[in-house]
Amino acid sequence: MSIASEFKAFALRGNVMDLAVGVIIGAAFGKIVDSLVGDIIMPLIGKVIGNVDFTNMFVAMAPIPEGNAGTYAALKAAGIPMLAYGNFLTILINFIILAFVIFMLVKQMNRLKKAEPAPPPAPTAEDILLLREIRDALKK
Repeated sequence: MSIASEFKAFALRGNVMDLAVGVIIGAAFGKIVDSLVGDIIMPLIGKVIGNVDFTNMFVAMAPIPEGNAGTYAALKAAGIPMLAYGNFLTILINFIILAFVIFMLVKQMNRLKKAEPAPPPAPTAEDILLLREIRDALKK
C-alpha cells in the first residue's frame, strides 16, 4: 500500500474527520468566548469594582521611560518587561468559562448516549433443571 493511499484511508476515517470538525468549531467557539470575556464580562467586573481597566493592570519590571504613555500596549511596544496580571485574570476567566461549557457539553452527551441493556441474568440450577424437564417432555 502506498503512502498516499494509506494517508487517504487514515484521513477519511470517521474519527479524523470528527476531530477536524471539532477543532474548527472549538476555535470559533474560543473566539466567541474571548470576545464575551474581553468585551463584556471584564468591563462589567471592572465597573463593579470601581472603574478598573484590566488591560492596564500590570507591574513594570524596569523603569518607565519619560514621555511614555504608561499603558500596557505602549510599554509592551517599547519592550519593557512587565507582569501583566490583568491579562492573566482575563485569560483565567476565559479558561473557566470554556472549561465549564465543555464540562456541560460532555455531561449532556453522556446523558444522551443510549444506555446499554443489562445482560440477561445467568441461569440458575432450578432454571437448568426445568429446561431439562421441558426437553425430555418434548422428546416423548
